[in-house]
Formats: sequence, structure tokens, C-alpha cells
Amino acid sequence: MMLQPKWIAARRRLMPWLMLSVLALLAVALMPAIYRQETALQIRASRQGTSLPDGFYVWQRLNAQGIQIKSITPDRDSLVIKFDSREQSIAAQKALREILPYGFEIAQMDSSSSKNWFSRISFNPQSVG
Repeated sequence: MMLQPKWIAARRRLMPWLMLSVLALLAVALMPAIYRQETALQIRASRQGTSLPDGFYVWQRLNAQGIQIKSITPDRDSLVIKFDSREQSIAAQKALREILPYGFEIAQMDSSSSKNWFSRISFNPQSVG
């Protein structure tokens, strides 16, 4: 039986701990992406012929009331506004009901579906199912 140098034996003892440390750091780094509490509102015209409000106008009015917006994007026949917290989303929904004229539907969007959860942990969006 051949004896191994001390550094090889020490390296073999440390390798599992090193791998465990790397996995723990990776898990900690991915936690915010998995448990993000992003909420969104969707604004749609409830009557045909009514045009959607301008995204910049909506941003200005909500920002003036101290409501921070993450993003505003048009999506088909609606305007989607994303927020960092549920409280901001609820406050924005109340404010938009006063700001926008009659004829708009303002609804909370559900972001807790499994498709959204799966896309949060991936850098490239994928379609499942």
C-alpha cells in the first residue's frame, strides 16, 4: 500500500465541505428570485372604442401619490403595471379608480401560478406542458 502525501488527504477531507458551502451559497443567492412578492394590476377598457390611458400619464399620477411602480407594459388590449409589494398594488388600484374615468376595469393579476414560479428560477423563460 502506497502512502499519499498529506496535502492529498487534506484535500479529500475538505472537498465535501467545499461543495456543501458552494451549494449553500447558491441556495442563498437564489432565494430572493424564488420568493419574490411581485404583484401586478391590469387595466382594460370595459367598453369598445375606449382607448387605454397613456402609460406615462398613469406613472405620473401614481408617482405623485407616492406609489412606486416597477414597470408599465402594454399587453394585448390592456396595460399591465407591476409593483414590488402587494400594499403598493392595492394603493394603486384605489388611486386608479379615482384617477381614471368610468369605463376601465382595474384588476389584480395573479402571479402565483406554477408557470410564473417556474419562470422565476430560470434565466430563460420556458414553456412547460
